Amino acid sequence: MDLKDKVIVVTGGTGVLGQSFIDGIHKAGGSVCILGRNKDEAEKRANQINNAGGKAMALVADVLNEQQLEDAKDKILNKFGAIYGLVNAAGGNMPEGVLQPEQSVFDLNIAGMQRVTNLNLWGTVIPTQVFGKTIADSGGGSIVNISSMSAKQAITKVLGYSLGKAAIDCYTQWFAVEMANRYGDKIRMNAIAPGFFLTEQNRTLLTNTDGSYTDRGKLVLQQTPYKRFGTPDELNGALIWLLSDASKFVTGTVINVDGGFSVFSGV
Repeated sequence: MDLKDKVIVVTGGTGVLGQSFIDGIHKAGGSVCILGRNKDEAEKRANQINNAGGKAMALVADVLNEQQLEDAKDKILNKFGAIYGLVNAAGGNMPEGVLQPEQSVFDLNIAGMQRVTNLNLWGTVIPTQVFGKTIADSGGGSIVNISSMSAKQAITKVLGYSLGKAAIDCYTQWFAVEMANRYGDKIRMNAIAPGFFLTEQNRTLLTNTDGSYTDRGKLVLQQTPYKRFGTPDELNGALIWLLSDASKFVTGTVINVDGGFSVFSGV
């Protein structure tokens, strides 16, 4: 579970879950490359880690822009000389990717659905294309994707997001096999499937402005045996394990961190 001297890139590093991921990597001894579109937030988080005695750098890039990612990779290699791991944490939902109950199921916002699917799927594939070969060339390491409960079963409203995350599960398995066939055990890919955590993207779906739960939030808790939402730091055990050599014989798997949501029938 030790990441000492290992350089890890975290896309979506300026988000809510991204904050927890970079803190967990730092505490495990890793050097963190915080990649996101919010320059000020990325720099703030990098400074906090550096001031605490760790190693971090801020990188501004859009995960759908290959050239920006290539530029970020060059900066990382100039500073650290190698990349060991990648956490594809960029993703999330958008209002245009949501189908409300009062809307016709035959009146989907196709362009909106495509934007959400592209962000979650291609926002994982493209960074892997850019950073993955460097990880293999640096001596090997680990890539961790972020799946979702919506990849496991139908969750109303969030069709665009569900399509993207279901594709992540397929991609994780497919790419893990391809890398094993081509690189042996040098580079592996797995995913984490979080249950329900309050983030900026889903907060308005699950909570009211006064902090009480919406009807949807109540349904989620009813379906979760733990009867609560997760906290971001509860993802870090699985994340650090998958990034570290402790999981060296693990590839192509999806780890549920969900308080039992995925296994509960509701009865």
